[in-house]
Amino acid sequence: MAGSAGASSGLRAAGAEEGEAPEGRLPSRRGGEGAQLSAYERKRLRNISENARFFASLRLFESAARLHKMTLKRKTQGIKSRVKSPKAETKTTCRRSMRLQRIDPLGIPLPEPEAKVESPVEEEHARLPPGPHPMVATVQEPETDTFLSIWAKISQVEEKKSEKSSCNLESYKTHLRGMVLREEHVAKVVKSRIYSVAVHPSESRTLVAAGDKWGQIGVWDLDSSLENGAYVFTPHSQAVSCLHFSPINPAHLLSLSHDGTLRSGDVTRRIFEEIYRNESHSLSSFDFLASDASTLVVGMWDGKVAIVDRRTPIPSPEISVDLHSKTRTVHVHPVHREYFVAAGERNVSIYDARHLKSRSQPVVVLSGHTKSVASAYFSPVTGNRVVTTCADDTLRIFGTQCLSSLAPILTTIRHNNNTGRWLTRFRAVWDPKRDDCFVVGSMTRPRQVQAFHASGELLHSFLSEDYLNSVCSINSWHPTRYLVAGGNSSGRLHIFKE
Repeated sequence: MAGSAGASSGLRAAGAEEGEAPEGRLPSRRGGEGAQLSAYERKRLRNISENARFFASLRLFESAARLHKMTLKRKTQGIKSRVKSPKAETKTTCRRSMRLQRIDPLGIPLPEPEAKVESPVEEEHARLPPGPHPMVATVQEPETDTFLSIWAKISQVEEKKSEKSSCNLESYKTHLRGMVLREEHVAKVVKSRIYSVAVHPSESRTLVAAGDKWGQIGVWDLDSSLENGAYVFTPHSQAVSCLHFSPINPAHLLSLSHDGTLRSGDVTRRIFEEIYRNESHSLSSFDFLASDASTLVVGMWDGKVAIVDRRTPIPSPEISVDLHSKTRTVHVHPVHREYFVAAGERNVSIYDARHLKSRSQPVVVLSGHTKSVASAYFSPVTGNRVVTTCADDTLRIFGTQCLSSLAPILTTIRHNNNTGRWLTRFRAVWDPKRDDCFVVGSMTRPRQVQAFHASGELLHSFLSEDYLNSVCSINSWHPTRYLVAGGNSSGRLHIFKE
């Protein structure tokens, strides 16, 4: 019995050293003997023991430690190798073209260019000081005096006042088809994007003015003997959004700018006279409230309008009221000149200038616009219609024969007015010779200017595959001749004429 007990204790000791329990029994947690093991449990314990011995023979922890030391050593050597000594540096030369080396193809050095003194952008577009400014052209300066003398001469001549066209619609279409664009009738007259265009009423000479984004006004004499008959003046420091030749004396060119000034370029006195100045507000549009051009209505971007009397010695507004809506254009009724229409954010309303002191409520509201309105203009003969250009891709014609009631929509024309941020917004403008036809820019290809009838009929498309390759956003008619001037966003004018 003693021998059996000793042998049994020896087997338990050996099994404990190898990590396995004696066959057939579980190790007791408290030193006692466990229950009998099944064959599956005995095989599982043997596998565990064999796996443990196998992984111990691989010595994985020692191998991992050796690899870690080798990695640290390689990183240290790499950092040392990237530190180059001054002697090891090599100079590399970049290839340069002969143009950059200022050498001609024969190997002869070219002369160094003269240094240009560039003025800072802030100075280029600085606000001009108050008061009159001399009418001095920055382009075609030597011939300016001759040009201004011609301008004054054709303005003094009593032009043959043609009556408003009474020809039928078919004859009118024939005239439109006869208006063509020639190569010599395309020219860059200002530096940047055109915001406004005006045509001189002379029937003997063609004179067109354009105002651009940075305050320049270019006046183009198409009948000049010079290769480029454009004369450029800079009476403003920001966009010239509205231009008009005076209806009683076209020797005066009135210009309004976002810089808060309204000026009149007088060619007889060679100055740009200041008519109105309001530096706290950005001006958007103006029109002649009186037929003799003595009184003006001025619109501002924040919704205010001012009535300015040019006969007062101090250029200050007689009346200034808030219309409570952004104002993009203002236009006076051609017959009842006490009324004017203002267009802005979805709002187009007609106001009575006689009652602006007491209230700024509109007389008639032209409703139906779903987005911002770029322009609204009375028809030029009777004022019985108003055409609006809206960002909802629609041209609308309202009936304004009765100014004491609602203005019904007579016609709607689907028209792509999505010009984007790089093009000046379209403005549909009436032909001064008729009360039922107007032109507007177009996004259609090939590029063109479209003429519509008040009924919505497309009468004609002014286009030229050779000489018109851009969008003419701003257009203006000659008051008596069959001539349309279109301006694009690169400062170029295109003149369609019979």
